Amino acid sequence: MSGTLQRTFLTLALAVFTLHGPARADNYPSKSITIMPLLAAGTGLDLTVRLYAEQLSLAFGKTVVVENKPGSAGLVGIAALKSAPADGYTMVVATSAVMAIRPTLLKSVPYDAQKDFIPIALYVKSPFILVVNPELPVHSVPQLIKYIKERPGKLSYSSSGVGGAPHLSTEYMKQRFDIDLAHVPYRNSPQSIADVAAGHVAMAFAEAGASLPLIRDGRLRALAVTSATRLPTVPELPPFGEAVGAPDFEAVSWHVLLAPAGTPPEVVGKLNAEMKRIMEAPDMRKKIAAIGLIPLDVASVDATRGYIKAEGEKWGTLVRKLGLEGSQ
Repeated sequence: MSGTLQRTFLTLALAVFTLHGPARADNYPSKSITIMPLLAAGTGLDLTVRLYAEQLSLAFGKTVVVENKPGSAGLVGIAALKSAPADGYTMVVATSAVMAIRPTLLKSVPYDAQKDFIPIALYVKSPFILVVNPELPVHSVPQLIKYIKERPGKLSYSSSGVGGAPHLSTEYMKQRFDIDLAHVPYRNSPQSIADVAAGHVAMAFAEAGASLPLIRDGRLRALAVTSATRLPTVPELPPFGEAVGAPDFEAVSWHVLLAPAGTPPEVVGKLNAEMKRIMEAPDMRKKIAAIGLIPLDVASVDATRGYIKAEGEKWGTLVRKLGLEGSQ
């Protein structure tokens, strides 16, 4: 092959690679994007995804499809993401349960929370509300802790199941403040909260959406929220840590948008910047707060990865202390 022909061939090959190679920021996106929430339609996670998917679609001028992938503790959606090309066109939205709890809780974990994904944006926290039966003579967190300590082993709390975030959040409180409470697991959150209202159990860390109607009807008494900041839908409730003088106490779920490992940095940067812009909009923050979630400023990918790692160590350590490692 002559030098001229060789140069021509290399030029053409480079052009073809440029057109068909990995996605780049300057031509991304060139087609529709699919976001797969790992929970069912109608949940707070799903509603929030649909809010920002619409904004991403407007920003990019391309359709953003929301395709729910619930099932098998999030493993259905995780498997779909791992088999997708790392090009920024397929993403999932996972919770802290998937990224920080189940890697220690499950017998077999078919993913590495740190290595298999790129955290595009961690954008909301989902705190729990500490609720008690209104017949209990307590009206603050310090009063509750004192009341429990005076009756070791005689009171109980409910949760939506062993190894779930409400269960582990209460166990985190028990260990932190050296209190003795019996655990009564239920199959779902509404049932577990209803039994607090009925007086069958003393307390629970309840999901906001399921507990707020009972709180407003006076069937539950709310004492605090488990986030480090106040929950916009019930701003009168103090953070648990603030109420007991432990500002580092936080026990929340959170939602994170993930892309496959290997997604081009330019595409990751573009998605991260758009999510940051969208989540800073006052109207978006207001809508998310109305769902019962706490909107967050979107941090850098590296900072988010560090937070997820710290949460994994925190909850993984607790799972091991409770003897639940590999139990599911």
